[in-house]
Amino acid sequence: MHMSRYELLAPAGDLNRLKTAVDFGADAVFIGGKQYSLRYRASNFTLEDIQDGATYCHDHGAQLFVTANMIFHDEDLEGFTQYLKDLERIGVDAVIVASVQAVRLVKSVAPKLEAHLSTQLSTLNSKAVNFLKRLGADRVVLGRETTLEEVDQLMKHVDVPIEVFIHGAMCTNFSGRCTLSNHMTLRDANRGGCAQSCRWRYEIYDDQKALVSDPECLFTMSSKDMRTAEILPELLATGVYSLKIEGRMKSEYYLACVVSAYRRFIDTIENGGDIENARALCNEALLKAENRESFTGFYENSEFGREGYIYGENGRLANQDFLGIIQSTDGDEVILEVRNHFKVGETLEVFGPKTNHKTFVLETLINSKDEVVDRVFRPLENVKIKVPFDVEDFDFVRRAS
Repeated sequence: MHMSRYELLAPAGDLNRLKTAVDFGADAVFIGGKQYSLRYRASNFTLEDIQDGATYCHDHGAQLFVTANMIFHDEDLEGFTQYLKDLERIGVDAVIVASVQAVRLVKSVAPKLEAHLSTQLSTLNSKAVNFLKRLGADRVVLGRETTLEEVDQLMKHVDVPIEVFIHGAMCTNFSGRCTLSNHMTLRDANRGGCAQSCRWRYEIYDDQKALVSDPECLFTMSSKDMRTAEILPELLATGVYSLKIEGRMKSEYYLACVVSAYRRFIDTIENGGDIENARALCNEALLKAENRESFTGFYENSEFGREGYIYGENGRLANQDFLGIIQSTDGDEVILEVRNHFKVGETLEVFGPKTNHKTFVLETLINSKDEVVDRVFRPLENVKIKVPFDVEDFDFVRRAS
């Protein structure tokens, strides 16, 4: 359990990822159920999974929030009241919703649940925050479009916990209110069906004439991802409470890297440590997890312009450093579930909640057929390697920098 003035809030798409987030330092985790969430392509949680997740979080001093932040049509409301009662019964701490009507419903049928108002509501000013509090909101998630200066001013005039995003995907449209997927794929992004059409690469035509058709410079509307290590001390100084990482569809490896990076940086800031060194370490760790270009979002500039967008192939940063997850250990012999190709002679790094970034040179490699080989390249194959120090089950292995 982390004793902090701030809450580090991490995403999880399934139970394994929830455990990873908690183990690497998250104070709270947000997940989606099988219904009512904006990420129906994520694995998502059954009620039984949610109960198991709540138990794991509470046993480790963390909280569990469930998203129900779709934009409801009448037909979507069927069963929602019972769903809220079920979440309250199994010990969920809060539900994240995107309408005042949903807040009122939470308070009337499941009063033990906190109601957090989603970024989907595009809340950007103190008057809106205070209005939402009067209507029952226990927490307000600000829209990503607020600048650092605006957050600072807002915090002087509100009396409700404020949550802000610190890392992850940005939306081309305002707070995710997008209908591109409706037009492109007949999927409603505001009811969980975002196809990320803004990240596609387009040819542009005018009256049958190609304006943009070169494969090297096709048109895209995609924003870079958010990364706030550069301004995190200033953001904490505003008095915000919850620091949110986006990414319920991200991998266990991504969560391990990102959650642990921000955990260490937040702790250093609170404990009066070396900020610049901690910032450098945080950025280094975050870059090992990313596969897209990133920047500070709207925090430093409300009209960030060209520097906030991805053009051509420049935004695709293929990351092949993550090599596998340790499944079991027997002395110095380790069973590793492979996630990427690697070979004998490479320097590998092991890290985990209790394993502090130790490195070794790979000398032996035995595949799933008990054959001695010099390289592996089949994802999810279980191979044997020898590690010259103690490691834990479910530690991560990657190429050393």
